[in-house]
Amino acid sequence: MNVNRKLTTTAFQDPADWPHLSKHAYYRATLIRGHPASEGPFRINDRKHIMAGNLVARSIHDLTAAAWFGGSLMGAIGLNGAAAEAKDPTERTRLSSKGWGKWAPVQTAAFAGHLAADLAIAWENKGRIAKQDSVASNTIYKTVVTLAGAAVTLYAGVVGKKVDELSEEGAEGATEPRAGASDELKSAQTQLKALQWAIPAFAAWVIILGAKHGEMQRPKNILKGLR
Repeated sequence: MNVNRKLTTTAFQDPADWPHLSKHAYYRATLIRGHPASEGPFRINDRKHIMAGNLVARSIHDLTAAAWFGGSLMGAIGLNGAAAEAKDPTERTRLSSKGWGKWAPVQTAAFAGHLAADLAIAWENKGRIAKQDSVASNTIYKTVVTLAGAAVTLYAGVVGKKVDELSEEGAEGATEPRAGASDELKSAQTQLKALQWAIPAFAAWVIILGAKHGEMQRPKNILKGLR
C-alpha cells in the first residue's frame, strides 16, 4: 500500500508496516495522526535525543549564517562608508582593509561552523534526504550556493589585500579609486565594489534556502513528499 495512503487511512501498526519512514518522518506523521510517539517503533527518549542534536546543529547553522550576512552587510555599509570619510586619502583604503582584516578570522570560523552544522543536519536527516521528494536536490543546491559564496568571500579577501598593499596611492573611498590611481588599484577597487554586495547576497540566499528546508519539514509537506 502506498505510504501516503496508509498515513491517511490506517492507524500506526507494527514497525514492519513503515519501511519507508525515517524517525523524523515518523514523528511528524504522529503529529498528523495524534498517535503517541511512545507507542510506536521509536521511543520518546530517542526522539528527545534527536531533537537535542538537531537544536545544537541548527542553532550553529543559523547563527553562523547570520554572522556571515550581518557582518558582510555592516562592512559594506558601515565600515567602508566610514572609511571613505577619512580626511587623508591614503587612510581610506588602509582603514577599511584593517577593519576587514580583523573580521576575517571571525568570518572564517563562521564558515567552518556553518559547514560542520550543515553536515550534522544532513546526517540527522539522511532518511528524509533519501525519501522525501525534492529534499536531496535542494540540499545539493544549498551546498553549491554556500560553497560559491565562500569562494566569493575568499576572493574578496585576496582583492582586499591587494588594495591594502596599494593604499599609499590614496582613494576616494574604500571601493572608489581616485583620479590618477594605477590600473592595478582601479581594477582591485572596481572588483571590491561589486564583491561587497555579492557577499551579503550569497549569505541571504543561503539563509532563504535554509528557511525553505525548514518549511519542507512541516508535517504536511513531509507527507506530500514521501516517495
